[in-house]
Amino acid sequence: MKLLSVVIPCYNSQDYMRYCIESLLPGGDAVELLIVNDGSVDQTAEIADEYAAKYPNIVKVIHQENGGHGEAVNAGIRHASAKFFKVVDSDDWVDTRAYMKILNELQKLISQHQVVDMIISNFVYEKEGAKYKKVMKYDNVLPEGTVFTWDDIKLFRKGQYLLMHSVIYRTHLLKECGLVLPKHTFYVDNLYVYTPLEYVKSLYYVNVDFYRYFIGREDQSVQENIMIKRIDQQIKVNKLMIKQVDLDNIDNDYLRHYMLRHLEIVTVVSAILLIRSGTVENLKKKKDLMKFVKRNNLQLYRSLKYGIMGRLINLPGRAGRSISVGAYKISQRLVGFN
Repeated sequence: MKLLSVVIPCYNSQDYMRYCIESLLPGGDAVELLIVNDGSVDQTAEIADEYAAKYPNIVKVIHQENGGHGEAVNAGIRHASAKFFKVVDSDDWVDTRAYMKILNELQKLISQHQVVDMIISNFVYEKEGAKYKKVMKYDNVLPEGTVFTWDDIKLFRKGQYLLMHSVIYRTHLLKECGLVLPKHTFYVDNLYVYTPLEYVKSLYYVNVDFYRYFIGREDQSVQENIMIKRIDQQIKVNKLMIKQVDLDNIDNDYLRHYMLRHLEIVTVVSAILLIRSGTVENLKKKKDLMKFVKRNNLQLYRSLKYGIMGRLINLPGRAGRSISVGAYKISQRLVGFN
């Protein structure tokens, strides 16, 4: 059995997908690279087939009608045959030394018959033009070199969350928990990392800067102006996160606390983007979002109403909204997120 299945969702990725694929090829026969051509109309399909022909033991290509990032990940999960599963977007890449360390650790866990549901590693914000590259590290909260549970974790700092870039799931766990991401929807990486967490019992941390998350293309979905244009997609994912996981049914206190905080930051981002747009329509959507939260998750509603971040998005009037946006900008600079 292969150690690691890596799905590479590709949509019109001809200009940058080679760099991503080349960074993953050093895994050799220990990995399977699942390149999902999601209905591209450029040279993506030809490039993918070229790699599959050249590396038939490593690369497989899945051609499908356009279904969006979520459906590309779904296809990867359906076809994955390795013990563990990773998503690497086609405009991102991985560090070779860290990659080799990850594969060595995975092999060690398997040889020791250790069942691990999630492997966590660091990632780097490769923000174009930035002098300082922010590294999301977890060495101050996670034990190293041992299998651990949620009870062994120290409290995550504000702004320090598990993202798609930092996690590798056990493949069978993703299949068992029935994770299916919505089609034609942006920002589903939030659902990908969040929804399976309640099924994760054992974890392992590798302290290497593995994933390189590129931020800089003008058409990138995480650019703020594009996120505001696609705010309905962000709200859709936000609501699905709230509805798909019942926090009251999570027995582990730490996991429940972490998932509440994670949900809180996603909802705050949704609200800030709605405020930032400045339109009457989007300010109404913010009120509607808070009503939805109140109906579906009282824990989250209370946190947003009485917590520091929640108060930030509920300051009254135009002046209050200006303060909210100002605090958001400061957070961007301090934390380093896009």
